[in-house]
Amino acid sequence: MTTTPPLLQLVKVGKSFGRFRALHEVDLDVAAGSVTCIVGPSGSGKSTLLRTVNMLEPIDEGAILFEGTMIGHRMRKNHRVPVAKSVARRQTLHFGMVFQNFNLFPNHTALDNVAIAPRLVRKLSKDAARATATRALEQVGLGDRTGHYPSELSGGQQQRVAIARALAMEPRLLLFDEPTSALDPELVGEVLGVMRELAATGSTMLVVTHELRFAADVADQVVMMDGGRIVEAGAPAEILADARTERARKFFASVTSH
Repeated sequence: MTTTPPLLQLVKVGKSFGRFRALHEVDLDVAAGSVTCIVGPSGSGKSTLLRTVNMLEPIDEGAILFEGTMIGHRMRKNHRVPVAKSVARRQTLHFGMVFQNFNLFPNHTALDNVAIAPRLVRKLSKDAARATATRALEQVGLGDRTGHYPSELSGGQQQRVAIARALAMEPRLLLFDEPTSALDPELVGEVLGVMRELAATGSTMLVVTHELRFAADVADQVVMMDGGRIVEAGAPAEILADARTERARKFFASVTSH
């Protein structure tokens, strides 16, 4: 009986920056249609892990597989070598990345910010790209803000434009790197609300976050990292309420006490 491989699989992934070891033999499976939240203290390797998935940072060891096929590298005579840049560009289309900062073009409207990538990367016509962008903005609740410039939008609205920009590329996996960390507290809820809706509609999401309530409510899997390693991983009720390791218990206690 054949089993379907995880949508995304990390196998013994290692990453160093000079003498600093950022990731240590990380193993992680992400099933299609699931939400995985990665939590942990600052400097634990969470964002680095996300960047290796999107090939913004090349890995030094191990392998990253998408639907069972290695990405970023290929095997040649029992050695792992980087794929050609053209192949890497095609592989990154599987992923949509939402960063901490919105990275919007200030001189473009919300609609144009979202339509740029479909035109340039997906090679859609101008009209098709704008139609795709309009649908994506409506999906994040900004159908009435298509003609607004970033300076005319709140931080939460700008981040929702950034989410729409990722959605417009029709990725198989959405990657979120602390998407609410740059927002004022009163704006966090609107962004998390969009993410909850995406999860409810079956989007596969890998989320680096410090929002433990969101992880508890939405995640299928919570992964806690420390020192570039996965300390614990499992269902939210198991990890957040009844962590097995002392390190995880201390971290969750420190976060919930503030």
